[in-house]
Amino acid sequence: MNANRTQQIASIVEKRRPLADKIATTAANLATLSQALRNLEAHRQHILAQVDDESSYGRLQEIDLASIQNNIAIELRSLAQLQQRFARNTLNIGVVGRARQGKSRFLQSLTGLTAAEIPDGDRQHCTGVRSTIHHNPSSDIYGEVWFHSERSFLEEVIAPYYEQLRLGAKPITLTEFTSKPLPPLPRELPGYAEPGAMYEHLGRYHANIDKYRHLLRSPSPRKIPREEIREYVAQDTTDGQRVFFNYLAVREVKIVCSFPHADVGQIALVDMPGLGDTGVGDAERLVKTLGNDVDVVLFVRMPKSSGDYWADVDVRLYDTARAALVDLPLELWSFMVLNRTAADSKNGDNFNNCKDLADTLAEKHIKVVDCAIANCADPAAANQVLDQILDYLATHITTLDEKYATSCQERLLQLQNTVNIELEKANKALALAVGENWFPLFVELFEQLWNELTSGLEALLRHLKAQRNEQNSDFKQQVATAIAACRQDTGIPSIEQIEKRRDRTGGYPNAYYQYMHEIRAHLSQHFLALDVGLQRSLTRVKSQVADVLIHQARLGGITSATGVEFLQEIAQQLPDTLPTLKLGFEILAEFEISYRGLIQHRIRKHLDGLTPDETTLQLSKSPSAKEILSNLKTLHAEAVYGCETALEDLLSEPSLAAFAIVEEFVDRILRAEGAKSEWRIFLEEARAEVWQAEFMALGDRTRLRREWFDAIARATAANQSNAMQFLG
Repeated sequence: MNANRTQQIASIVEKRRPLADKIATTAANLATLSQALRNLEAHRQHILAQVDDESSYGRLQEIDLASIQNNIAIELRSLAQLQQRFARNTLNIGVVGRARQGKSRFLQSLTGLTAAEIPDGDRQHCTGVRSTIHHNPSSDIYGEVWFHSERSFLEEVIAPYYEQLRLGAKPITLTEFTSKPLPPLPRELPGYAEPGAMYEHLGRYHANIDKYRHLLRSPSPRKIPREEIREYVAQDTTDGQRVFFNYLAVREVKIVCSFPHADVGQIALVDMPGLGDTGVGDAERLVKTLGNDVDVVLFVRMPKSSGDYWADVDVRLYDTARAALVDLPLELWSFMVLNRTAADSKNGDNFNNCKDLADTLAEKHIKVVDCAIANCADPAAANQVLDQILDYLATHITTLDEKYATSCQERLLQLQNTVNIELEKANKALALAVGENWFPLFVELFEQLWNELTSGLEALLRHLKAQRNEQNSDFKQQVATAIAACRQDTGIPSIEQIEKRRDRTGGYPNAYYQYMHEIRAHLSQHFLALDVGLQRSLTRVKSQVADVLIHQARLGGITSATGVEFLQEIAQQLPDTLPTLKLGFEILAEFEISYRGLIQHRIRKHLDGLTPDETTLQLSKSPSAKEILSNLKTLHAEAVYGCETALEDLLSEPSLAAFAIVEEFVDRILRAEGAKSEWRIFLEEARAEVWQAEFMALGDRTRLRREWFDAIARATAANQSNAMQFLG
């Protein structure tokens, strides 16, 4: 037992997970950058179609965002591989080899499974799909099957045959594939035997569709018992009869069992179908699996006893595996097992040929961590190889992970620098290209606008000043409505209600005091509606200011908003570099007057008579319900009269507040030091919107420039270094 190694592997798996989360975040940031660059490219194409300045046109042509998008797509795939690697709960060993080399026997020796779960055979290809075998010491043997959907089946399995064999348009639906005969092989297709064999392979999918079609619509994963596993992973029965077709619909299978070598820890063995058959896409699937799902690859090769050598097919297999991860040299994460067979085996004694192949590995540039000679059918020999691999993983996988991750990180930082270079080109691409005669016209138009702006606001201010001591009509109407409500809806109880309250509270005084509180609360709520009149009054004044700005000062072209919304929109559009104007518009747009802030405290004192401790109207020594009713009516009438009198003195308050806030606004935007200069800066930028007829062509160019630089700013924000950094 090697408990220390088991703990090491568990620790490695656990330490990988936080990095997987960081990589996922980086990938999301990279996708955001890609979208920002797509938006920038769309603007570039739009401007190229309209710009009439040769210098700007030439600089725009030099910006290369297409190459960057291609690189981003590559890096997103790399990050997905890296993230998937670090998110796994196991360290995965991929077992690869051509058909009939002993790969399945080797896996049986390691896992304790049989040919019923890991198919083997001496005649034709037996394994049909990829299987991942997980070690779980506390579980019975079972399988989980993932099926192709109809779409993935057509796109990933069938379409490559149509492309490679030049069979014409690929089927879009399963019905289209099955309802018609397969297109004939083209006469001009190079080769003869191999294309014909591939075509027969495709024919197997086509001819047997009714035997597995239902599985393409089955949910995944499907849990299956041990005795059914072979039906989903194999092409034939254990005695060689080719009667299984489920594997044609299967994407992958997971098998869970307890390995005989109990201290292997959190590992999984990935069993790839034997290569060398004529199934289209096998090599591509191998590369994808090794890149996404494997930490170390184990090649299995069985030399013939009659003499053998490293053939071109062996070199191609190695090169195919080597292409799976460009960031991590295959020689650092691969092993070779030369399957030794005894004299009494069907292959005969091949030990000498095993030694010869081991000695000539370097000559064929097949570089691996180590090459072992072991009998794959012997559990002891197979587990000795596994021990060697696990020890290597426990010692070196962290370094390999760092090397892999660092390579990806360095490429991302290089990509970021490349993006910065292109964004710098973009910043300098547009010349002013506006013409030289716009400024004198702007000066003339600005002076006209300034005169209209100042005269319009000053006239409004004089009007508000003349009315500031007058009663405000909106507020007066709302006060009248509130007083009428107080008199109509008094909340005063009847004689019968008073008698019942007296019985419930234990005396007339108790009932009297309770009713005083309730009537006071009922009365005061009627005044809350005064907010409506106050707000209506203030909104009218703000709208008057907005009308001057929109119509007399011609600022309506800046935004389609009107009234209070216009003031809010201008306040938002004004940059912080124009603080005087921005403050003025914010003060007016945000100013509010309310009943609670302006009036409530002034009328509450007139409600004191309805407060038991402060009332002047006490009950007699022999009170009655009639006396309580009379007192309550008197106190209520006095309170309403007092509130009405106080409110009559306040009817001009909204007019005073309106004049004060407008005067403050005018002081800020017209009279404060530097106000006119800020207006000039603001309107120079917005000239095309304000004077649309005069600056229409200029407006188009200004808008294009603004949208262009906004797109650059978004791309720049997405390209920050911390967005691309997942390593500390």
